[in-house]
Amino acid sequence: MRTGVANLPLHGGKCPAWLFKHMKALSAAIIEVILEDFGTEEVLRRLSDPYWFQALGCVVGFDWHSSGVTTTLCGALKEGLAEIGPQAGLFLAGGKGRVARRTPMEIADLADRYPLSGPAEDLIYASRMAAKVDSSAVQDGYQIYHHFFVFTQEGSWAVIQQGMREDLRQARRYHWLGSSVNDFVVEPQAAICCNNTHETLNLVSSQNDEVRSISAQLACLSPDRLLSELATIQSCSHLSLPRQHSIPRTNYLNRSLQAAYEQQPQDFETLLGVSGVGPATLRALCLVAEIAYGVQPSYSDPVRYSFAHGGKDGFPFPVQEDDIRNSYVTLRRALRKARLGNREQLDALQKLAGWHAQVVTTLATPVFQQNPLPNPIPAPLIQQPTLF
Repeated sequence: MRTGVANLPLHGGKCPAWLFKHMKALSAAIIEVILEDFGTEEVLRRLSDPYWFQALGCVVGFDWHSSGVTTTLCGALKEGLAEIGPQAGLFLAGGKGRVARRTPMEIADLADRYPLSGPAEDLIYASRMAAKVDSSAVQDGYQIYHHFFVFTQEGSWAVIQQGMREDLRQARRYHWLGSSVNDFVVEPQAAICCNNTHETLNLVSSQNDEVRSISAQLACLSPDRLLSELATIQSCSHLSLPRQHSIPRTNYLNRSLQAAYEQQPQDFETLLGVSGVGPATLRALCLVAEIAYGVQPSYSDPVRYSFAHGGKDGFPFPVQEDDIRNSYVTLRRALRKARLGNREQLDALQKLAGWHAQVVTTLATPVFQQNPLPNPIPAPLIQQPTLF
């Protein structure tokens, strides 16, 4: 299931090299503690939680609301765990831009170098389908440019990917947890959190069961017949089409419909997996389904903070290098002692984290702390995430 979505302001710039070095060390040390005490499955579960991932980005000193926290933190994890991960049966692939497009090849390469209990093809399929759902089946206007795939030796997986909307200056991050997937194309999300929603063609909504079914059936018809139907719809002068139903260029649409027609998809998931079938093709099929069959698609958007070392932009205070270094040195020391049979320090840290999660609360938004109102309405309280 897709376990969460986070919306973030779109920020430019790069992470300072000195900070990235500490981020790699501290994030890897935190993951190593989780591996020691709970195993690889718990690492996947934590990474798939948008709140925990956001808190991790804050703890390692990056930022609390920048779009860069996704790409930079994933990069730090990938580099920091390059040796430790495979030794524990944890593998990380993908990243930003061209690196994201190489994810299937990275998965195959890792499968060749390390023994997996299942076929690499299943992992590659999961990677591609998660990306296809968030880029084509949920048409929220965010273009996916970051795809990060984490998997285990046993074949479990998690996905962290991010899309961009330059017009809104926003990015949206999507989290998936493979162990909970029952159906890639029916309500894969369990919790989606955001304060900005808008009309979205959400083809994986349970309200769009009929649209998915008819779209797959339409894709099995001759492309000429579908293009003729679309031309008729467009020529109706009295018809006012919704914005989501803009029709792509005929030559592009003809190629994508032909590709679907040749495969004769028997269901929506198969249709979605056809190479060349993207958001524009799916919109066209939805339009024919709506006009010709009277099926009304749903446009409801499926979408709904912790500091330890500061942030790179100085909020709420500049990163303290000595503090962040002391944190990962302490974690590594505790791990070395635990592996030698002395768990006293590691257990103490774990008890401290548990106590912190139970008794420390924070405002759900930092707005009231930055700009206090004369008589502010109390914000709901949430527990701070426990990192380990």
